[in-house]
Amino acid sequence: MTSTRARRQSTLELVAARIRAHVVDMCAGPEGGHLGGALSSADILAALYFSVLNVDPQRTDDPDRDRFVLSKGHAAVGLYAALAERGYFPVEELTTYGRPGSRLMGHPVRAVPGVELPTGSLGHGLALGCGFALAHRYAGRDARTFVLLGDGELQEGSVWEAAIAAASLRLERLTVIVDRNGLQLTGATDGIAPLEPLADRWRSFGWAVRDVAGHDPDELARHLDAGPWEPGRPSVLIARTVKGRGLPFLEGRSSSHYVTLSPRNHARAVRALRTTEDAG
Repeated sequence: MTSTRARRQSTLELVAARIRAHVVDMCAGPEGGHLGGALSSADILAALYFSVLNVDPQRTDDPDRDRFVLSKGHAAVGLYAALAERGYFPVEELTTYGRPGSRLMGHPVRAVPGVELPTGSLGHGLALGCGFALAHRYAGRDARTFVLLGDGELQEGSVWEAAIAAASLRLERLTVIVDRNGLQLTGATDGIAPLEPLADRWRSFGWAVRDVAGHDPDELARHLDAGPWEPGRPSVLIARTVKGRGLPFLEGRSSSHYVTLSPRNHARAVRALRTTEDAG
């Protein structure tokens, strides 16, 4: 860590902090939201939208754009925050989340600029990503496809069917990020359906694998920009994260999965995020 980095947060860290702040505000609305998984993936989203993805908010139909699929669609509040910060729609629209008439629903839909496909029914995103990657190949485009999976989602058999297909089709322009926060709605993922050794499992399916700490967006961006890591193989980045990251009273707890923050806890969360940002 450089002395400058020690004194001041990087640009991507500041973006991730803003994403977390928006997530907390949205989860203080009347409908609440999937707080824990959105906070655990904030650094991943910051790295993607502000360093890695070749996208232009003013040209959402550019055929050469990279594609991103939020397979863990319940973390939509995190995606909305990233899209707003990136300029796909005004940040002020985030205040409409979950309200009658808003296009910002509990799971992402294509009415929201920047959302490629509606998601939320877990286990489908990787197959959709395979379709994008294959379409790019047939069209002769160099565009990349990124898919963000939850670790609880890896219990879906369709994920592994798509993983087999991606490897057999040699979709080297396809990258998966696993938000490995270790928790799902009903408890610890490994207490419900053990996944480890997760890196070896993906390798056995023919993927190039990197297993990293998941809360350094600059490091995440470095890995994601370097793909494909092995010629002819799709890539998977296992990002070791903390559910509810940034809120000490909810970090590492399955109770953070879906939360409607009371005014008191909203203020508490805002203070916690400010303390973390100031410490950076």
